Amino acid sequence: MKRIPIGILGATGMVGQQYLRLLADHPWFEITFLCASPKSAGKTYAEAVQQRWHQATPIPDQASQLHVHSIDQIKIALERCRCIFSAVGGDIAREYEEKYAAAGLPVVSNASYHRSTSDIPVLIPEINASHLAILPHQQAKRGWSKGFIVTKPNCSIQSYMLPLAPLHEIFGIRNLMITTLQAVSGAGYPGVSSWDISDNVIPYIAKEEEKSEKEPLKIFGKVQGNHIEAAANICISAHCNRVPVLDGHLACVSAEFKTEPTMEQVRSIWDSYISLPQQLQLPSAPPKTIIYREEVDRPQPRLDRNAGNGMAVTVGRLRPCNLLDLRFVALSHNTLRGAAGGGILNAEILVSQGYLT
Repeated sequence: MKRIPIGILGATGMVGQQYLRLLADHPWFEITFLCASPKSAGKTYAEAVQQRWHQATPIPDQASQLHVHSIDQIKIALERCRCIFSAVGGDIAREYEEKYAAAGLPVVSNASYHRSTSDIPVLIPEINASHLAILPHQQAKRGWSKGFIVTKPNCSIQSYMLPLAPLHEIFGIRNLMITTLQAVSGAGYPGVSSWDISDNVIPYIAKEEEKSEKEPLKIFGKVQGNHIEAAANICISAHCNRVPVLDGHLACVSAEFKTEPTMEQVRSIWDSYISLPQQLQLPSAPPKTIIYREEVDRPQPRLDRNAGNGMAVTVGRLRPCNLLDLRFVALSHNTLRGAAGGGILNAEILVSQGYLT
């Protein structure tokens, strides 16, 4: 297939850099438009990120000489690309994601702003690709002819939502107690100061607990007419902590179900799980989505965060829970699966389902 030309909003930031790196040799997408803050506009990408490139590999050659544009140059984006990856946040995301969508460009967003919007999917393709059916309603409501917005969830959620989803489908989740141990890269660059995080754990991340308790309900919900109805009768209690780990968000999960599964049933479901992205052979889908480790002390961020090219979830320590039904530990790479890689997988499912051409 001919590669789809794409643009990146916020291309010089940490998530934007990950997008650039992951898309450099992508078989379906080609980077043709980059934008960032006014101080970067007019420079080549290599000039804009000089001494600020934080990836382990060099800047991809084909992108290094692309010129960076100001985010308000939507007309140029329309001339050069057919889809936008948004790596901006806050008020910038609120304003410009809608402007790009209104101009006719599909927007695949990493921002949190639209996750609570009732007709915008919060997408994990393995779980709720069916929510893409809301897109025609989203377009009709706003008068958008070709553009739309799809966003991905908080970066810590994938670690436990992926192993929980096939269990919820069979046994029905009632209650979840979740404690996340979140890497410093989740705070962006420069993020948490070394003085604060070294030899320390910070038991507070602004708005993380609210996101962790609300977003799963929307993901487990269903499209009802012109909106997505959040799942009812699931109660989630989340504790979110920042820990001195570079990459990899780990979650300790206790779960109660309407029908209590056995440990053998849970393992069988995880071991045999084949996701929709795997079935469709999407380029970013890992060979195995849920990887179970038998060792008593796994998963660990340093050892397991790059499983499946950083797109798999590693699970371990499945055992009965004294308060609920079962408990386990899960890990995902927060800047790959939880950020740019997850956004690219969202775009791939949009292509496979005919929403992006």
